[in-house]
Amino acid sequence: MASIASALRDSLSSVVSGAGDVVGTVTKVSKDTVVNTLKAGGDVATTSLDTVGDMVSEGVKVTSEMGISAAQGVSGLVGGVIEGVQEVGGDVGSTAMKATHGALKAAGDLGDDLAEVAVSAVGGAIDAAKSIGGDIAEIAKNAVMGTLEAADEIGSEAGGIVRKALLSAAALPHDIIDALLTGETG
Repeated sequence: MASIASALRDSLSSVVSGAGDVVGTVTKVSKDTVVNTLKAGGDVATTSLDTVGDMVSEGVKVTSEMGISAAQGVSGLVGGVIEGVQEVGGDVGSTAMKATHGALKAAGDLGDDLAEVAVSAVGGAIDAAKSIGGDIAEIAKNAVMGTLEAADEIGSEAGGIVRKALLSAAALPHDIIDALLTGETG
């Protein structure tokens, strides 16, 4: 992962300092990094799922070091890796799950606001789904599942905070989130 973190750090530091659109810049850099990494790795199917979560985790740390807000960094990173995996022909649903999981775990390690990061991660996945013409409901569902899994791994308090944040976020599809959290389809 050192090479991915290094590539992200180098690319972001040269671009973000003068960028007005931080999320767009982070999305582009993370997309390009994942495309180059996965193409170099050979077998996209196995490499991508192992790599994506780690890449997003490293990216969260890099963006944090650079003073980029957790919300902006996570949204761009999650969106970028989904777009990148789609470009190389990988499974975007599983990618959404791994990416949001990696984002929340890294945010937990850094002591970032888990509610804000969870909403940004799922929002970044939904934005990517729209951008690539993917199945928004499926990608959102996987993104929520990855976020919840990571929150529960962090601890029961984190799980409660993230669930509440996802349910109250105006920008997220409540029918999908409600169904996942309650087990009821609406």
